[in-house]
Amino acid sequence: MSQPALKVHHGAYPELSVPAVLVGYFLGAVIAVSIGYAALILGFSIEGSELAAILGFAILRGMLRRSSIIEVNIVQTVASAVNGASSGLMFSVPAIFILAGMRDDPSLLNFDPVLMTFGAIAGAFLGIGFIIPLRKQMIDYERLTFPGGVAVATILKSPGAGIRKAMVLVGAALFAGLLHFISQTTGVEYWDLGGALGLPEYFNGIWYLSLLTVGVGYIAGKGGVAFIIGGYLCYWVLSPMLDGLNQFPVNEAGQAISDPGALRSLLYRPVGIGMLIGGALAGIALALPLIVSAIRNMQSASKAESAVSKDEMPIKLLYIAVAGAAILLTIMAVTSAEQVGLARGLVMAAAGTLWIWIAGVILSEAIGRTNWSPLSGMTLIAVTILIFITRGMDENQAIIAAIMVGAATCVAMSQATDLMLDLKTGYLVGATPRMQQYGQFLGAWLGPILILALIFILHEAYTLGSDKLPAPQGQVLAGLIQGILGGDVPVEKYLAGAGLGAMLSLFQPGLGITVGLGFYLPFAIVLTYSIGTLLRVLSNWKLGDSFADNLGIPIAAGFIVGEALVGVGFAIDKILAAGI
Repeated sequence: MSQPALKVHHGAYPELSVPAVLVGYFLGAVIAVSIGYAALILGFSIEGSELAAILGFAILRGMLRRSSIIEVNIVQTVASAVNGASSGLMFSVPAIFILAGMRDDPSLLNFDPVLMTFGAIAGAFLGIGFIIPLRKQMIDYERLTFPGGVAVATILKSPGAGIRKAMVLVGAALFAGLLHFISQTTGVEYWDLGGALGLPEYFNGIWYLSLLTVGVGYIAGKGGVAFIIGGYLCYWVLSPMLDGLNQFPVNEAGQAISDPGALRSLLYRPVGIGMLIGGALAGIALALPLIVSAIRNMQSASKAESAVSKDEMPIKLLYIAVAGAAILLTIMAVTSAEQVGLARGLVMAAAGTLWIWIAGVILSEAIGRTNWSPLSGMTLIAVTILIFITRGMDENQAIIAAIMVGAATCVAMSQATDLMLDLKTGYLVGATPRMQQYGQFLGAWLGPILILALIFILHEAYTLGSDKLPAPQGQVLAGLIQGILGGDVPVEKYLAGAGLGAMLSLFQPGLGITVGLGFYLPFAIVLTYSIGTLLRVLSNWKLGDSFADNLGIPIAAGFIVGEALVGVGFAIDKILAAGI
């Protein structure tokens, strides 16, 4: 009896396909909005590539019945490129809104959002264009680890597991979304457990009811322990100590202030901001060896004939992309504020472009070797440089110009590190670098549009810098700018915090920033976040890493997506109801 003929696949597997790009846009939009919303609450961003890879499997393989893992890789490349704007813009743009409130000057918000959007897109293209020639040096020759890229490659190589994870993620998102909907409609967002137990007021035992916060804590795992320590140190160690020593701050009537909100405003938040600044600057100091390594890599890449090979984008297209983006950034710098002028605008654009090139390489080296990225520190330095360039202008115009150009540089740096992570994943799964590079460019334009629209929506609904949306990184940048311009800031508390943050970060990279966030953020958020972190530590200890990989992280990611999307939906509804 004759055997049935085998079906043989002829030709290359699909990779950069129309379905992959469209699915990447959809997932990128969902992830960017979700992670951007979370970043405004918690002050830091999480990598969206794993989330995109899991959901990409659900759509491409589960729904569209497509079988190529390198096509799923393009989905996560495009999606993470869209999300690349979330950390870049959430770390910078909120500072304008916060400064408008601090200075009681709404005219600060009279910047051109369309111009800022195009500037951020230009920055994204510059970041991508500058980093592509270093792919072979960092990935092929030096074989930098890029742990995040390795994690995504592991997901792509287990297609069955990827679909199962996607189903778990979607179920968790629906559950978290339903609970957040109930919380928003009933107005029950906090639980005063401390008051129920009769604890002193300064213990601040009020819990924020948020599965999103639990999910972020779980994904961070051990990395979030320092963040928790910062918050608990304030209210469960320092506050009782101040009470015992009768050293609480006093009001005008000479009465001790023990209210936790007042303590945070007067003491813990300024110290926390100083720790964030000191930790970021120490991170730059720690990156000095990486700067030397990056310079050597650039030299090696420029000497190698294969620096941009046939596997990469054509070098002419790369030149066109870089030149066009640089011109657009220059136009934005020159026209960002009336007083900038041509000469100053050219200097700002040149400084921004140079910093994109230098910082993008440094950040890629840092995340490739340590899985740690001092993006916030690089942003602080960029905006500081730009503020000094704008000295002599009207202060409001100087702020607008510096933050607009600074936001573009921040997006560029974020895109450069994201692309290198994705290229590492592609290297491990056999993808074509050129296809991924095209995918990154195809995704990078959408993120700034979505994130800037989200920032305006959330500010109108909740006000950036409020307890609802603290925007910690924006607060730090706003405080730094206010200090440079001679504003009324608690300098001694900033300096004390900066010294502590720098010492902690020199002891362990990023430690000063995470502990400082614990000082800065409302303690209700820290308490809820600690549940997620504790669950991750316990699950790894008792059940092993496989439980987190296969079940814990998909559930946590679903919590983030579900609550964030419902939260943004309520913000839009609030604006429409108010007729804004």
